[in-house]
Amino acid sequence: MNRVVITGQGTINALGMNVAETYSAFKDGRCGIGPLELRDVERLSIRIGGQVKGYDPEATFNRQQIALYDRFTQFTLIAAKEALDQSGVEFHDELAQQSGVILGTAGGGMQTSDENYRSVYEDRKNRVHPFIVPKLMNNAACSHVSMTYNLQGPSFTVATACASSNHAMGQAFNFVRSGMAKVMITGGSEAMLCFGGIKAWEGLRVMSKDACRPFSANRNGMVQGEGAAVFVFEDYDHAKKRGANILAEVVGFSMTSDAADIVMPSKQGASRAISGAMKDGRTNPDQVGYINAHGTGTAANDKTECAAVADVFGHHANHLMMSSTKSMHGHAIGGTGAIELLACTMALNESVIAPTVGYQEADPECALDIVPNKAREATVEYTLSNAFAFGGLNAVLALRKFG
Repeated sequence: MNRVVITGQGTINALGMNVAETYSAFKDGRCGIGPLELRDVERLSIRIGGQVKGYDPEATFNRQQIALYDRFTQFTLIAAKEALDQSGVEFHDELAQQSGVILGTAGGGMQTSDENYRSVYEDRKNRVHPFIVPKLMNNAACSHVSMTYNLQGPSFTVATACASSNHAMGQAFNFVRSGMAKVMITGGSEAMLCFGGIKAWEGLRVMSKDACRPFSANRNGMVQGEGAAVFVFEDYDHAKKRGANILAEVVGFSMTSDAADIVMPSKQGASRAISGAMKDGRTNPDQVGYINAHGTGTAANDKTECAAVADVFGHHANHLMMSSTKSMHGHAIGGTGAIELLACTMALNESVIAPTVGYQEADPECALDIVPNKAREATVEYTLSNAFAFGGLNAVLALRKFG
């Protein structure tokens, strides 16, 4: 089995246009959630979100590309460029054939769908642009990354709701570890902050109208976000040979299904995913110093996740740190796990733990160290990143400090 390392990372999200800005926001405990700026917002009951503000697609893409790239694809390509620029890996000849792309998304080109439904039903137009289908399809971002960087190996998109990114990164990890690929570009993206996207989520009655407060007793729901994060997962020997700078090592991955309920989470399913990732990574519970929680800010998710962590870690649960960065960038659904993995790489490389902001009241059912409101300096050797999706689909990644 090959060792798998991360040699590049990139992002664009509500906290920043790149990794440096996102790290800075994590360290400052700065919240990127605010009033939504979108068409017909006055018709929505939910009017806040983790929106990427000040983004101008014309500053990065030409008119022809914009006609072909939905917002979620644009985010992906921006994050991929940063990750690959940092990694320095180039794909030619045999390496191109041994490298691929696995990305996660839940909504895909939802903004394109929303705009064109308006065009047909509200504006009563009888024709749409001929590129609408390739623009809105869930694999669009994956395909454009593969074409941009000449990635000719295994490439596909994973759609498992809120666990999409973690499932995608877990599969990328397995491809490199097994020797099926030398390098995999992986992560996820989402851009569901449009009228149709918000209106659909309003129907579930799990959204907060004012703030995302994970693990706080007065939490009242999740807040949606948008953005992307992309990573370069690489075979260690290949990375070492070319002198790459290694950011972290991916050591374990596990995925489980609750097989119970379409929306209510299960402690047993989450527990098996957490313990499975550690077993896969040959990691003892007392070695884990930080967990990036799924932490949506809903009553059901938060107490179930805390119960699962307590169940798996026992006494050590009182000695590890766990935070939810969704409190800052919002829940980016299929892209959220990738954005959250940045908190893990920051913890390993910079010895800073991102906080759970908005915390106000202690909840006895969430009695763990959730790093409330302020970032914390702490050295950790191992981190976990949790993702627990609607449909009962769970995916957990384990990372180790390299060196």
